[in-house]
Amino acid sequence: MATTETAPARVFGAGFADPGPLGLAAFAMTTFFLSSVNAGWLDKSVEGVVLGLALFYGGISQLLAGMWEFAKGNTFGAVAFTSYGAFWLSFWYLVAHTDLSKASASAAGHGVGFYLLGWTIFTAYMFIGTLRLNGALIAVFGLLTVTFFFLFLGEYNASSGLTKFGGYLGLITALLAWYTSFAGVLANTFKRQVLPVFPMA
Repeated sequence: MATTETAPARVFGAGFADPGPLGLAAFAMTTFFLSSVNAGWLDKSVEGVVLGLALFYGGISQLLAGMWEFAKGNTFGAVAFTSYGAFWLSFWYLVAHTDLSKASASAAGHGVGFYLLGWTIFTAYMFIGTLRLNGALIAVFGLLTVTFFFLFLGEYNASSGLTKFGGYLGLITALLAWYTSFAGVLANTFKRQVLPVFPMA
């Protein structure tokens, strides 16, 4: 009796390139510039330069990376990149279009502080998710949690010292994100793991 073999169903998104390195690179570059301002490497007056990066690279590119992660079935990547893409879009809107002139300096600082506190909480529980992924992502999300926390404290307490410290933490976070992105690009290009990311599983 002749038998008919059925080809396995093709999983949607299986042929997509890994969007992770793109999302991490977009996050790293935007974070690097803004953290350079927060750390005092660049004068506060040039902070507006980050708006293009926040809108197009940190925002839209990460949002796209998140959608591609959804298509590939990667819940962690989808939630992370879509959310941080939205963070940078919201930051662009906050700086470019939000009028806080009617609020006192203290009230404005508290408002922005709570905005950063919300992102601290989100990043903290995403950090828990990295504990089953790899050491590189653990480092990125762990340090990012602390970065957001110090930026929150800096804004809420109008403390330039705490904000500056958060800026330095952000610079290290950006470098770690670039490293993890670079490791992903090399792994795909060379078809082997060139730079270690220290997988947990």
